[in-house]
Amino acid sequence: MDTLKKFGLMEKIVHELEDLKNSQQAIIQKLAKIETDNIDLGDKRLEKDLPDMHQRVADNLDTIAAILDDFASQTNEYSNNNNIQALREQEAMR
Repeated sequence: MDTLKKFGLMEKIVHELEDLKNSQQAIIQKLAKIETDNIDLGDKRLEKDLPDMHQRVADNLDTIAAILDDFASQTNEYSNNNNIQALREQEAMR
C-alpha cells in the first residue's frame, strides 16, 4: 500500500475510534440518566439490569480509549518516520 494511502487509512481509523469513544460516553450518560430517573420510579427490572449494562459499557469505553491512545501514537510515529508532511507537499505539487 502506498505510504500516503496507508497514513490516510490510519487517520480515518483514529477518527472512527474517536467517534466510537464519544458514542460510548453518550451511552454511559444516558444509562446514568435512566438510573437516576428510576430512583423515583423504582422499577425492579431496571434496578437489576442497568448497573450491569453500565459496567459493560464502561469497560468497553476503557478498551476503546486504550486502543485509541495506542493507535493514535502508532499513527503519529508512522507520520514522523515517513515524513508524511513532505510527501503531502510533493503530492500537492503534482
